[in-house]
Amino acid sequence: MTAESRLAITWLGHGTFLLTSPGGKRILIDPWLTDNPSCPDRFKKIDRVDLVLITHGHFDHIGDAMAIGRSTAASFVGCFEMCAWLETKGLQNLSPMNKGGTQTVAGVRVTMVKAEHTGGFVDGDTIIYLGDPVGYVLGFEGGPTIYFAGDTALFGDMRLIRDLYAPEIGFLPIGDHFTMGPEAAARACEMLGIRQVIPMHYGTFPLLTGTPARLRELVEPLGVSVLELQPGETAQ
Repeated sequence: MTAESRLAITWLGHGTFLLTSPGGKRILIDPWLTDNPSCPDRFKKIDRVDLVLITHGHFDHIGDAMAIGRSTAASFVGCFEMCAWLETKGLQNLSPMNKGGTQTVAGVRVTMVKAEHTGGFVDGDTIIYLGDPVGYVLGFEGGPTIYFAGDTALFGDMRLIRDLYAPEIGFLPIGDHFTMGPEAAARACEMLGIRQVIPMHYGTFPLLTGTPARLRELVEPLGVSVLELQPGETAQ
């Protein structure tokens, strides 16, 4: 694969990533920038995005969704309830879907899959239900198939994700407490059959104690490589 056809992956800290597809499309996943203590200052404002994917409604995954929707022409993908709520906030380029469905948006083949988590947004003194948490399988023309788990516990249907979609790269939470820790994430790597794992959702807060070093101890003997990024770092 030539340098021009590679997928570029930039970690913006916590569970937020900016991907550049082999075709040059910019995909932002779980936009939490302004108040994200791990996000480098130069990424606090993003002026061009083609596609925004949202996994669930917690503040640390949608904190900048409205601002980005108002300042860019990005298309937004989320579950039906999430997109309905975003529409009430003035966003227009919405492509709602639900688990099991597939659509192509901004040249990216997007499949929505299961996640085990919760998804309420605290608005003042009210918790607003924004649909079930989800993950995504993304297919890029001339690039790899990736699985983005979002926030999740380990679940047995990860084997079905392997059978149906055969992802090569997995983005998995490892922080523990609110999601899988390294031990469960290592088991997820086995179930998914991935060859590379990108750890996320760790280190942002003291409660998130899982580490890439521990994940590496567990998965490298299985032939799975760990791509450990620093916030703001890009890998191709």
